Amino acid sequence: MAQLSEDVRFSLRLFAFYLANGTLDMELLDGIDYKPALMQFGSTLEMVFTIYTNVLEVDATGRVINDGDAQLRVAQWIRHYCDPSYVVDPPFQPWETELAGP
Repeated sequence: MAQLSEDVRFSLRLFAFYLANGTLDMELLDGIDYKPALMQFGSTLEMVFTIYTNVLEVDATGRVINDGDAQLRVAQWIRHYCDPSYVVDPPFQPWETELAGP
């Protein structure tokens, strides 16, 4: 059974740290206390990880090549969730928010 590469695991760990620490994309989310909003309903936090993992790209060797892009898309989603007047640019594509499952 294949496992996630060390680089992917590292990126996920840092992403979770920044998210929980309130330091995810500090410029875009400046002044927005998003942690309570994410913890209020499980589906909100689920969407955060869905977007991150759907956008994350890995090369043939398992090396993450766009961690910053994945984090930015999550930050845009959080900003819009907390501030509906914020316009996400470019708009989310269906594949970015598609929940994985059997």
